[in-house]
Amino acid sequence: MKRRSFIKTGAAGLVAPTALISNDKKPIKNRVGKPTVISTWNHGLLANDAAMAVLRKNGSALDAVEAGVRVPEADPKSQSVGYGGRPDEDGHVTLDACIMDSAGNAGAVAFLRDIKHPISVARKVMERTDHVMLVGEGAKKFALAHSFKEENLLTDKSREEWLRWKEDHSIKDTWGPNEDHDTISTLAIDNKGDLAGACTTSGIAYKIHGRVGDSPLIGAGMYVDNDIGAVGATGKGEEVIKTCGSFLVVELMRQGYSAMDACREAVQRIIQKHAKKVKFQIAYIALRKDGKIGYAGINDGFQYALYKDNQNKLYDVKGIG
Repeated sequence: MKRRSFIKTGAAGLVAPTALISNDKKPIKNRVGKPTVISTWNHGLLANDAAMAVLRKNGSALDAVEAGVRVPEADPKSQSVGYGGRPDEDGHVTLDACIMDSAGNAGAVAFLRDIKHPISVARKVMERTDHVMLVGEGAKKFALAHSFKEENLLTDKSREEWLRWKEDHSIKDTWGPNEDHDTISTLAIDNKGDLAGACTTSGIAYKIHGRVGDSPLIGAGMYVDNDIGAVGATGKGEEVIKTCGSFLVVELMRQGYSAMDACREAVQRIIQKHAKKVKFQIAYIALRKDGKIGYAGINDGFQYALYKDNQNKLYDVKGIG
């Protein structure tokens, strides 16, 4: 068995062995939704546009999610993703990303420097190797060997903010970044009814050099089961990792939870674990095989973008914390 395919066969059924059954008792895997794209945050609107353009040409969900997240990866105004992302404490922009297709194949990169599109490198890892994840210098060497261009990702704006942070090691000033980390996760269903997902980020601003969050981790930042649904996460990655968040939401849907209830349950578990008002943000989006969506966040402020029925709209989510 190829290691990049291990997740589909090795982990499925740990929570529940049966396929999700809807109210009409028809297995969810036999109920296929129309082409749909859902993404986290407001930069998800442009990501959705790019992804839906692929789906309208009868492209695959995999091609769609890659095309979608490449948009914020290349946008210097999106300072939590790709080019222009806020650096770590040493002033280095380090990127994490993962991608997963309908067959259960997965690829990821972490702690990658000087490459604008980590999501495309992650896809190369999935398609050209027998591995799931490459990190650091190894990931960069692999990217360069596959004709990716090395370039400086630290923009003047992000560099100036980093220098100001260096003065007092604080992001609580009025100029500083929002502490809620705006990772982009994008999920899609194509015309064949196949699912795919992608997640990409530059990580928490001014993180310890070498820190990797949930975004490149299959089952944490993003997970796809083509019989059930796809899920993406955003927020404080450490908490998502410790609860295997995206995998959890998929498995709850497998048990029979709606997409909405599954997202809410995963968030509630984090809230209960802390047994107090949670100040950080964790949020999930889910896209079920039948096209039903779910979303939930701990606190107010989370947004998701949904492209369905020829409309691409941004929605505010009320927190449940």
